[in-house]
Amino acid sequence: MRITALLILSLLNFTVFAQQNTWFPSQLNIQPFTANFLEPKAGFAFLLNKSQLRLDISSSSDIYHYKNENLVLSLGADLFTFTRLRGENDFHFPVEAIDYLFGVNAGYRISEGDNEYGFRFRLSHISAHFVDGQYDYSINGWRNGKNPRVFSKEFIELFPFYRLEGFRAYAGLTYLFHVNPDRVGKGLYQLGFDYYMSSLTDMFTPFLAYDFKLGSIEKYYGNNIISAGIKFGNYKEKGFSIILSYLSGKSIHGEYFDVNENYVTLGFNVDL
Repeated sequence: MRITALLILSLLNFTVFAQQNTWFPSQLNIQPFTANFLEPKAGFAFLLNKSQLRLDISSSSDIYHYKNENLVLSLGADLFTFTRLRGENDFHFPVEAIDYLFGVNAGYRISEGDNEYGFRFRLSHISAHFVDGQYDYSINGWRNGKNPRVFSKEFIELFPFYRLEGFRAYAGLTYLFHVNPDRVGKGLYQLGFDYYMSSLTDMFTPFLAYDFKLGSIEKYYGNNIISAGIKFGNYKEKGFSIILSYLSGKSIHGEYFDVNENYVTLGFNVDL
């Protein structure tokens, strides 16, 4: 009887353990912040009224979840690429610049009905590079007089957030503990929100999102991203989005880190 009781207790403990610990879960614990640029994307965006587009092939995967009632802790990994292309005749798209990001992340989320709060932590590296589409072989030189330059950074970031049904607000604090060139400031400060109007229809979800980022390159500057669109699928899970965005401020590509840009994009994205 004692052996049987011990076996039953062991089985119960194993069952509870299995329910609380999940390796390689199918969903992210912390869904990407819609208007924040450094988020996993799998899609492309056309720059309207410009002969350019952006191709994003990136992924963020949670490796481990620990769940205890309404609390979920997670560990994951990020692998991003953000690519700038130029549109030419005959369906040619020379690749001008590409940015790489890789790192690890951790998440903490507490759910209370349709509401939730928590934070995401990241430790990441980014490097930026010109590609052969930026080289002009007719003059044996780089286009627009811009030569390749070293741009890389390693950083930690913390994004606390609070979601009230379809509305989520967040703040962001990023510290660059190594950056090249060193005239780039080490602190980045963000505020933003995304709002998914999930009560309107079951077929798709309209959304609106905004992100403001304050950084410095010898002096302070502000970056703004405003996004609006439609997401097909549950707004808290995987899906497909059509996105219209307005971006202003410093370039999102490291090789152009000190260049001011202002444009509108129409994008299509497979959401993680």
